Amino acid sequence: MQRNKLDLIAELDQDALRESGYDNEIETAIQNFEVAFRMQTTVPDLMDLQQETAATKQMYGLESDFHNTRTFGTECLVARRLVERGVRFIELTCPAGNGDRWDQHSNLFDGHTKNCRTVDQPIAALIKDLRQRGLLDSTLIVWAGEFGRTPFAQGANGRDHNPFGFTIWMAGGGVQGGVTVGETDEWGYHAIRDRYEMHDLHATMLHLMGLDHTRTTFRFSGRDMRLTDVHGKLIEGVLA
Repeated sequence: MQRNKLDLIAELDQDALRESGYDNEIETAIQNFEVAFRMQTTVPDLMDLQQETAATKQMYGLESDFHNTRTFGTECLVARRLVERGVRFIELTCPAGNGDRWDQHSNLFDGHTKNCRTVDQPIAALIKDLRQRGLLDSTLIVWAGEFGRTPFAQGANGRDHNPFGFTIWMAGGGVQGGVTVGETDEWGYHAIRDRYEMHDLHATMLHLMGLDHTRTTFRFSGRDMRLTDVHGKLIEGVLA
């Protein structure tokens, strides 16, 4: 299955190269090396945050007295600079040092307090900065983890994984601001209204990037396959 996917990607790459006038393996290799060279040579300018104003650095938390705020603030500021340069996909990860990041099976209050202190200011700055620069409408931000936390304690001071009801949020990129979709029970344990699954999230993300997930279907080993595993429906309530 993986070999088939890789072959499909290689075929699409070849089609793109042929359209650009490159039609043999040597030219393809040269093209790849040139792309790699351009990526390497742009890094020093990308990472030169001295080009940013003092107000911008302060907004992102680069002068915070909390180390992890400075770390994540730097990640978010670099992300904005990557967006400005046309990078299509960027992933940011909460830095270590706050316990087990968001996976707080113990010491939850201390760990989550530090996590919030780490990310709240920088992510707010990123959204504000993108909006001010006219980039938010064309940039989809997805803030998510792999699980929620149970509404009851695990051990003395932790929370276990909760796959039955948890929240993510999105901003920019065709998302309607200020809306909430779905609802859990009174304990915050099970989703009970307007329930969606990860396939639905992926279908919606692809839609916001201009892709109809149903059109990515291909037949392999006697069954249909696609990016949403032949599942998924749009979360209409979040679309602008």
